[in-house]
Amino acid sequence: MFPIRDLTPRRTFPIVNYLLIVLTIYAFYLQITATDFEAFVFKFGFIPARFNFFNLDSYKNILYSIFLHGGLFHIASNLWFLHIFGDNVEDRMGHISYLIFYILAGVVAVFVQLFFNWGSSIPMIGASGAISGVAGAYFVLFRHSRIESLVPTFFGFYDIIELPTWFFLGYWFVIQIFSGVGSLVAYDINQGGVAFFAHIGGFIFGYLVSQSAGKRS
Repeated sequence: MFPIRDLTPRRTFPIVNYLLIVLTIYAFYLQITATDFEAFVFKFGFIPARFNFFNLDSYKNILYSIFLHGGLFHIASNLWFLHIFGDNVEDRMGHISYLIFYILAGVVAVFVQLFFNWGSSIPMIGASGAISGVAGAYFVLFRHSRIESLVPTFFGFYDIIELPTWFFLGYWFVIQIFSGVGSLVAYDINQGGVAFFAHIGGFIFGYLVSQSAGKRS
């Protein structure tokens, strides 16, 4: 399933969400115009083996890594999800709170993935964890909304179907869990791959923060 658009109207202009998209695109531009793409990633990506809890300098790469991506499909798919779900979450949280939430979701996601990839020398990059946090918040705040999705049908054909938010994002989250468990079976400290546990950690963070905020309001 692939989301086309959500059907939730917004009241305000999502300036922070658009700025995050622009910043991420700019960071990717810096990557692809760098003299050495791989060296750029190793310099600014988050490498678990280099992280030291007691060295403040180690933390800056967590922030850098949220805005870096491994390729065009990686950044395009991430930013499409952010475009669809981020505007409504920003609308509900407020601009500054949304910005803080997005960064914190990305940081939490990195630490969750770090727990499962301790000692890895492969850079962790991508906004997936932060965007998963946005998805977790959307799941709570707009669970009764609907998402227009491209869904595979019979004989390789696709159809556009409106799906409930709880079903679309719930299904996506379950896939991340199964994929994350599967990645542990085939785990290799020196092999890259999708950071499924960052997705899981980010989603749970977004879910819990939004649940907590809802109870206080």
